[in-house]
Amino acid sequence: MQNNSQIILGIDPGTLVMGYGVIAVHGRSIELLEMNAIKLSAKKDHYERLHFIQQRMADIISAFHPHHFAIEAPFFGKNVQSMLKLGRAQGVAIAVAMQAGIPVTEYSPRKIKQSITGNGNADKEQVWKMLQRIIRLPSTSPVFDASDALAVAVCHQFQISSPLMDNQPKTPRKVKSNWEDFIVQNPGRVK
Repeated sequence: MQNNSQIILGIDPGTLVMGYGVIAVHGRSIELLEMNAIKLSAKKDHYERLHFIQQRMADIISAFHPHHFAIEAPFFGKNVQSMLKLGRAQGVAIAVAMQAGIPVTEYSPRKIKQSITGNGNADKEQVWKMLQRIIRLPSTSPVFDASDALAVAVCHQFQISSPLMDNQPKTPRKVKSNWEDFIVQNPGRVK
């Protein structure tokens, strides 16, 4: 693999299935390194599942040495207990990335769909079809938790490589304090 490539790990958090997608970016080309899901036993205690998530995240980070870690923000549901458990699973994954010194970025489901398909309300099938075009993936049936995680990684790449980000001023522009300052700094604009 080239030295100038960037590795991005994308995560779709879950308490029973946690998807992950790892991509390598070489210039403008995106290569899929791995896309899979961590399946957690419903028979296990919640804390045992969190420990398993921690171990698997550490293994994945050790195997791929990602430069970036992107994770989908959980959407707010009505079941408070489910949200609490999902937040814990997400927190464990984030903590492992932070422990490894990897910068963490979180994206809303709507932002991810918008970034991949141009439509924040796209369904999972539309996202998968677009990912197949972007990365040139074979026509296979996706495991949606894994493909959702891949979408998170690709979304992050699009955000960090956006031309809009490149055009942002590196230093804050000086604010004109009054008309006299404006006239002095812009003599050609006064008639």
